[in-house]
Amino acid sequence: MTDSSDEAKQIEKLYEFGERLNEAKDKSQNVKDYEGVIDATKTSLKAKQLAAQLIPRFFKFFPNLSSRALNAHFDLIEEEDLAVRVQAIRGLPLFCKDTKEYISKIVDILGQLLTADEIVERDAVHKALMSVLRQDVKESLTALFKHIWNVEEPSQDDTIRDKVLCFIRDKVFPLKAELLRPQEEMERHITDLIKKSLGDVTGAEFRMFMDFLKSLSIFGEKAPPERLKELIGIIEGQADLDAQFDVSDADHIDRLISCLFMAIPFFVRGAPGSKFLNYLNKQIIPVFDKLPEERKQDLLKALAEISPYTTPQDSRQVLPSVVQLLKKYMPRRKTGEETNFTYVECLLFSFHHLAHKAPNASNSLCGYKIVTGQPSDRLGEDFSEFYKDFIERLSSVEDLTRATIKKLTQGMAEHNKAMAAAKSDEAKDNIKMLKQNTTTGLRTCNNILVMTKPLHLKTPAFIGDKSVHLSWKEAIKPSALSTTTATGVKRPAAGNGSNNLAIKKGRGAGSMQNQLVNRALEGISYGGCGGRGRGRGWGRRGRGRGYQ
Repeated sequence: MTDSSDEAKQIEKLYEFGERLNEAKDKSQNVKDYEGVIDATKTSLKAKQLAAQLIPRFFKFFPNLSSRALNAHFDLIEEEDLAVRVQAIRGLPLFCKDTKEYISKIVDILGQLLTADEIVERDAVHKALMSVLRQDVKESLTALFKHIWNVEEPSQDDTIRDKVLCFIRDKVFPLKAELLRPQEEMERHITDLIKKSLGDVTGAEFRMFMDFLKSLSIFGEKAPPERLKELIGIIEGQADLDAQFDVSDADHIDRLISCLFMAIPFFVRGAPGSKFLNYLNKQIIPVFDKLPEERKQDLLKALAEISPYTTPQDSRQVLPSVVQLLKKYMPRRKTGEETNFTYVECLLFSFHHLAHKAPNASNSLCGYKIVTGQPSDRLGEDFSEFYKDFIERLSSVEDLTRATIKKLTQGMAEHNKAMAAAKSDEAKDNIKMLKQNTTTGLRTCNNILVMTKPLHLKTPAFIGDKSVHLSWKEAIKPSALSTTTATGVKRPAAGNGSNNLAIKKGRGAGSMQNQLVNRALEGISYGGCGGRGRGRGWGRRGRGRGYQ
């Protein structure tokens, strides 16, 4: 233990070293003074604090002592005393202010220090990192991202990785306008860093990165087609579209559907969706019956939302699969089984938009007589039985839909009465939810009737505009997307922001499965930071594809 008189002498000596170094015109000649500062890191706590200020201040003048000085300073960062550690952390940016070659090493150390428990220490790390970032953002970001893609030990390293991700999300991304200069060069650089990090991410992390990339000017509204194609390529890689689909792989199903919904805004902007559609058509729809029930709905909703943006060629290829599913969920006659009206709405919407782009493809599928003058019209062949079959199915589902509308309307009246009689806020909230579900159900049924009506004609006019609004798209509210739970927490099975309207034939509206959660995006909300470990997000890390 150092007594107070020894400590005072040490501090006085340090001040002398510091004054001589400060006043010297050629500081490199004062080697003994700088060595004295370095040696002070082995003395009292007060002396260590002062040394933590002096070592980085004069570091650049003594390149021959650089290793010794750095090691001594790094020892101070590991001190038990908080004040010493904080002072040492604050000094780290000075090491690379005039000696850029140390930026990568300093950022690496600061990245590890993000796991600090003490708030004041963590705050010092944040400020030090921001200081180094502003000195050289390109080099600093490169060093920081190495903590994301270079994880070898799945315990401590994974914790550091999470903290670095949170720092990037909370501190770096919001300051992109300030930090990413020159803009195009640095936006491209951080894009490349992100792409390299995608080989091992969770759903939450992937969504965070994609939201950031979408915010960059190089991917903005005026971005050329190849930029949109690049973003779609990233999503396709994460969806594992090159992998053979295994219906028992729940992680891949979740990942695929989440990526599908993530890609839709880019399809709207004109990005190609052929790879997704081909995968759905060849790998998913053939095993549709084996998918988990709630995932069937998510898949059909995604297909419906994509269908307006397909090419004629893709539409022609996918249309047979859609018609096949339509026939499955539009029975010719009453069977006593459930009719899932949400499925029917999705499939009818997809059918209209796909057939609008490839109308004569419906001739051999539904028995229509659409003349385009192409051999694919197949007008010389007799498909009258297909037409009769399809019309019977349309009529059957229309009857069921009208009956369901009647029941839902009666149910709404009962909800209104119950609301007037409700006493507690909880009871009122429950009734509001029932009313919302009923409203969405009515939208679903009305959409079905609007879409079946023109299909009775021998030469129908397929709906290819925006006159039909998907029921869940109208019902969704901004707050609905915030209902996703923390990453890794399972929620009740549900549809993409809508009720799964499936009513038993001959039964009342009470048999509706009211499921109002955004299931397709489960696990890709912004979760908390730190302590999350592997096995989170849309199943686990390690399934995605990185980009070199």
